[in-house]
Amino acid sequence: MLGNLAAFVVRRARLVLAASVVVLLGVGFVGFGAFGKLQSGGFEDPEAESTRAAELISSEFGGRADLVLLVRAESGDVDSPDAVAAGARLTDRLNRDADLAQVMSYWETGAASLRSQDGAEALVVAHLADDEVDAVTDRYAGANGPLEVTVGGPAAVDEDINGQVGQDLAVAESIAVPVILALLVVAFGSVVAALLPLAVGTIAILGTFGELSLFGSVTDVSIYAVNLTTALGLGLAIDYALLMVSRYREELAGGRAVPDAVVRTVETAGRTIVFSGLAVAAALAALLLFPLYFLRSFAYAGIGVVAIAVAGALVVLPALLAVLGPRVNAGRLPWLRRSPAASAPFWGRLAAAAMRRPLVAAGPVVALLLAASVPLLQVTFGTPDDRVLPTSAASRQVGDALRTGFAGNETTAVDVVTTGAVGAEPLSAYAAELSSLPSVERVDTSAGMFASGRPVEGSPADPSRGTASAQHLSVVTAVDAKSEAAKDLVADVRDLAAPAGVGALVGGASATLADSLDAVADRLPLAAGLIALTTFVVLFLFTGSIVQPVRALISNMLTLGATLGIMVLVFQEGFGSSLLGFTPQPLDMSMLVLLFCIAFGLSMDYEVFVISRIKERIDAGASIEEATVHGLAHTGRIVSTAAALIAVSFFAFGTSQVSFLQLFGLGAGLAILIDATLVRGILVPASMRILGPASWYAPAGLRRLHARVGLAET
Repeated sequence: MLGNLAAFVVRRARLVLAASVVVLLGVGFVGFGAFGKLQSGGFEDPEAESTRAAELISSEFGGRADLVLLVRAESGDVDSPDAVAAGARLTDRLNRDADLAQVMSYWETGAASLRSQDGAEALVVAHLADDEVDAVTDRYAGANGPLEVTVGGPAAVDEDINGQVGQDLAVAESIAVPVILALLVVAFGSVVAALLPLAVGTIAILGTFGELSLFGSVTDVSIYAVNLTTALGLGLAIDYALLMVSRYREELAGGRAVPDAVVRTVETAGRTIVFSGLAVAAALAALLLFPLYFLRSFAYAGIGVVAIAVAGALVVLPALLAVLGPRVNAGRLPWLRRSPAASAPFWGRLAAAAMRRPLVAAGPVVALLLAASVPLLQVTFGTPDDRVLPTSAASRQVGDALRTGFAGNETTAVDVVTTGAVGAEPLSAYAAELSSLPSVERVDTSAGMFASGRPVEGSPADPSRGTASAQHLSVVTAVDAKSEAAKDLVADVRDLAAPAGVGALVGGASATLADSLDAVADRLPLAAGLIALTTFVVLFLFTGSIVQPVRALISNMLTLGATLGIMVLVFQEGFGSSLLGFTPQPLDMSMLVLLFCIAFGLSMDYEVFVISRIKERIDAGASIEEATVHGLAHTGRIVSTAAALIAVSFFAFGTSQVSFLQLFGLGAGLAILIDATLVRGILVPASMRILGPASWYAPAGLRRLHARVGLAET
């Protein structure tokens, strides 16, 4: 099948290239429209109780407070005559602002929770009616007479994260792209060959942008999918081009004519690329199981970029090789007398050494990876908030002030909204019960405030919290919204019976966190099972063995366990936090799931590269030892070079000012390097020696099945 495809491409090489350019221009035109359709956010379960609570609050009460103005008196406190007069003027301006709703100001309500404990700061909270954070910031931030205003809150945090991520990606790309280009020239040994992965990468990236544009027209797609598209598209292009060009040069050196060399390259390296693509896509497909569109978006982008990269490597790249012929080596580096050799003796010698004493070689590596995995046992989970930003960000400064200077406020409150009208007496009884729960400072309702199980004397009623069909209660707490105490409070609130005749939906930041964690955790076993099953099937079809998939899964678990353990040690426990400039905190479960799937997929990519050459020699009658040494010698340089190039791309994210982007980049780069060195160089040959002929075992029935459905080289 692949041979027939390659033969057609060779015969019609220029026509294939011309058609590819036309298609690329078309999808590129469509793809540039994607950026206006993609969205930020996507960390919430759309079916969760907290999401339904937010929707009900929005429809009945105009939305919850998502903007916080931190107001500091330049001298004295916020109750000085000058500050009171300026605060009143500021409040009046905010009340008349068409972009804001439900403005609640300290100078209007006198609420103690809106005044800092030292009296130097006060809060004004509001709901942003339109997504005009920048416009509101421009109008109010800075000096307002004797007051200094800083704008924060969830809406401002989202805006700051999006802006910071955009700046950070530009910086990362400005670092990574020149380094990768220089390394590509060194890796391929010539300028012309180094341009080939850029051609495949351009096809994969622009094609996936077109796909995301189409998806963005019919469903929610996260803007962060663009980051994966560029990183993975370039990474796979490097992998596939290295493999194809290396094999093509090998075939030319063996005396084949250009057309025959291209066909044989597609039959062998192309087969490896097909199975590699299937393995990577299978790992990413598991993200479709999660209800958070942040994760599903990476499946859309990842599967698309893999499929298009494979198509580019099997169609466009062979056409380019057929047209270039021996000129693929043009622009050779002056200090190289010839192109890089097809084999790398170092990797062959390393494999031979590991096979001579497999337990001695593998034991320390396994012990090291298991030790690195230990911190994973202490992992705690959260969702992104202002603390993922640098301390220089305005919204981060507001968040820090809220946590240290205020006993409790509306933005961290647990929201309770009833699904029907409630009378004054049952509402008061329900609010009193809520106010008696542990960690609750007070409960704000349309009937007044409640604390410690009873009404607060003299507290004003807030009619805006009640309508003919719902009641909105704010359970104000001083505990951190991401803490275990906050999640326990959400559970306690949900355990309380709602007033007779109505239901009660619980929302707010803490409830959203709890629901998002539950949504991901509930589907993790199914996702892990799907990844294991699809990986097993793909590797069985590739090798004809049931042992090789199990060995590969165990190796990948060691790599990923070590990587995730190190991420816990760094980003949760804070080792190296001062060097990288982030605040340690619970890890974002969604980002860890994404990191797992990406790293797993790329590990399978290298697994297929190495096993393909080993299996090729096994099928030719070589012994396991000879085949393994040959396979590592002919793929070790490709795998290590590709891993180094992709790791540069991911490690560049370490320059980011957003901690979850740092985690993803450093984690993905580390996993790739561990897999390409310790696992491929030592564990693979050692395990082959330990397993011996059993490495290729399959029951007779499955061997017959593989003979019928497995994709062979010819």
